[in-house]
Amino acid sequence: MTTPDDTSPVTAQRTGSRADTLVVRPHKVRFFVIPVAAALFTVFVVVAFLLKDGATGVRFGTADQVSLAAIGVVLALGTLVFIRPRLVADAEGVQVRNALWGQTVPWSVIRGVSFPDGAPWARLDLPADEYVPVVAIQAADGERAVLAIRELRALHRRFAPAEQPKG
Repeated sequence: MTTPDDTSPVTAQRTGSRADTLVVRPHKVRFFVIPVAAALFTVFVVVAFLLKDGATGVRFGTADQVSLAAIGVVLALGTLVFIRPRLVADAEGVQVRNALWGQTVPWSVIRGVSFPDGAPWARLDLPADEYVPVVAIQAADGERAVLAIRELRALHRRFAPAEQPKG
């Protein structure tokens, strides 16, 4: 496990007698999403401020300006949803929070942790060919994703119950 610091690709914490906790968030997407959200917000607020009555006969009132600024806020917040993904794995299971939804999956249900070739992010393999996408571990993060998947697989080996023999 790694120690929590700003340079670590993942955050692992040890709290008293509790087992290790692995926390993973996407990294590179922040360098793109935050400036885009700031630009959207800025453009819409500036345009709303500069929006005045024109010679074209179109009349823009205060309500129109406020509405345009509000649209900018909504678009900026909608863009920020892409930095929301997070994975928290501990002895109980794995909490996966993707852009719009989240769920907790116990280790007893997880059959494996995979990162298929060409896939944009990792996934938790479940029974019956089902899976849970883990957007927090993204291929774009390169070595950070490799380290995160290794640590998640180590936790899976440690906490998942042994397979029952078929027979």
